Amino acid sequence: MSQFGVQIHEKSHRKSSGNGKLKLKNRDKRRHEVGSYFTATKLGAENTVNSIRARGGNTISKLKNAAFANVLTGSGYKKAKITSVVESKDNRNFARLNIITKGTIIETELGKAQVINRPGREGTVTARLVEGR
Repeated sequence: MSQFGVQIHEKSHRKSSGNGKLKLKNRDKRRHEVGSYFTATKLGAENTVNSIRARGGNTISKLKNAAFANVLTGSGYKKAKITSVVESKDNRNFARLNIITKGTIIETELGKAQVINRPGREGTVTARLVEGR
């Protein structure tokens, strides 16, 4: 299934079923059952969104590069430019590589903000102000 650019999550074929027998696979995964690879949203010069066809003709927006974030302040949402990635709870190397995921602390024009959505799945960066100017 690698020609479709997907990732397959399955149980181990070598693990026993509890009685000593090996589990046998009933069938392979169908194309609509497999997932896709992780979309590493990176800091960029402008927002770049990839649209991918989903099941039923729907589309999924995946954010490849992010330059702006919708930051929630006390008076509402404001669009702010992202200057850097400060810290990531998922992986400490993501901050060095400027990869933005949910929970990442980013530095914006308004101050430090925490990402509260999943940019690789939603196509935008939404953040909550942590330390403002």
